[in-house]
Amino acid sequence: MRWKKIMMAGAMLLAAPTALSTSAMAQEFPLVAGDYTSISGIFIQDGGSLAYARFLAGEWAKQQEFAKSKGWISDYKIYVNVDARDGEPNIYLTQSYTVVPTGAEMEKRNKEWEAWSKKSDAQLDAETGDRAKFRTQRGTMMLQEYTIRK
Repeated sequence: MRWKKIMMAGAMLLAAPTALSTSAMAQEFPLVAGDYTSISGIFIQDGGSLAYARFLAGEWAKQQEFAKSKGWISDYKIYVNVDARDGEPNIYLTQSYTVVPTGAEMEKRNKEWEAWSKKSDAQLDAETGDRAKFRTQRGTMMLQEYTIRK
């Protein structure tokens, strides 16, 4: 919460230059907003590591490459939680992108995705259910990278 207040204060400083003295205006907010990364936490069921690894190396990687070829994402990665504590996911899947799409853009992408995959929403949903045999996805978060202004 503290970080959010700091970022909002910085945004307000940048948005209201007329209310600031010239010395305050000379100081820019020291961080620059960058790309977004979506992170999904995955819990692997006992005995499900190989099945899920095969899915990630096959179908999931193809899906990510398609999204990358369309410019929808700039990168994707798989992270394994080597020292997972009780209650923490075993695997984190990430996708990075420069902008958050609008609702209309998501509709357009969904149609392109369905045409590319040659599968209906019902088929894609059933495949997600099939993966529940060896994995559970619990939560996704979106982070935005900030870099230090130079």
